[in-house]
Amino acid sequence: MNLFDLSGKVAIITGSSRGIGKAIAERMAEHGAKVVISSRKAGPCEEVAAELNAKHGAGTAIAVPANIASKEELQALVDETRKAFSKIDICVCNAASNPYYGPLAGIADDQFRKILDNNIISNHWLISMVAPEMQARKDGSIIIISSIGGLRGTAIIGAYNISKAADFQLARNLAHEFGPDNVRVNCIAPGLIKTDFAKALWDNPETLKRSTTGVPLRRIGEPDEIAGAAVYLASKAGSFMTGQAMVVDGGATI
Repeated sequence: MNLFDLSGKVAIITGSSRGIGKAIAERMAEHGAKVVISSRKAGPCEEVAAELNAKHGAGTAIAVPANIASKEELQALVDETRKAFSKIDICVCNAASNPYYGPLAGIADDQFRKILDNNIISNHWLISMVAPEMQARKDGSIIIISSIGGLRGTAIIGAYNISKAADFQLARNLAHEFGPDNVRVNCIAPGLIKTDFAKALWDNPETLKRSTTGVPLRRIGEPDEIAGAAVYLASKAGSFMTGQAMVVDGGATI
C-alpha cells in the first residue's frame, strides 16, 4: 500500500484558486483524491477545477465558490460537496485575511475583527460542519494552514500572527475532542512562501534579504513545498499525528 495514497478520499480546500491552496489541491488530486476548489470568485475556481479534470480525469474536481466570512456560504460549500461526492474525508482550512500591515497601535477595530473572524472563527465554523460525519465514520483529517508567524513576534503583522497562534490552539483542542473518533487535526506553519498573499513581504529586495539571511536554505519557499506536508497529514502516512504544528520554513529558528 502506498502510504500517501488518497484514492477514494474527498477533500475540501479553501482558498484553493491560487497559491498554497491550489498547490495542495493539485497534489491531492495527483495522489487520487477528489478535490473541491473554493475561493471567493467563481471564475478562478472553475479554471483550476477544469485544469485538474483535464489532467486527472473528469470528476476529479468541482468548483464551489464561497466567502469564508459567510457562515451560510461555508455551509453551502459543504452541502454542494456532499451532493457531488457524498462525503468529506479531508478539510483544509487555507483561506485567510490580512488587511493591515503595521504596528498594533494603528490597527482599526474592523480590521482586527476581520482578521480574527476570517482566520479563526471561519475555521471553527467549517470544521464544525464537516467533523460530525468524520467522527461517525471514525476517520478524517482536518488541516489548518497557520503560519510561522504564530510562533513569533513582529512589528508589522501582529494581528495576523495573533490569529495564527490561535489556530495552533484550535488544532490542539480539537485534536483532544476528535481524537477518540480517529479524526486528526493538525496545523501546517509555513515560513515565507512566494504567493500573492505574502507579496508585501517578499516583493521588495531589501525585505526579502532580511527575511532570508537567517534561514539555512537562504531562500523563501514555493507553494508546492507546502503541498507535500498536506498530503502527508491527510494520508495513511500521517495517521498517528494529531494536535501538531508542522513547521515548513526552510530551517529558520523560532
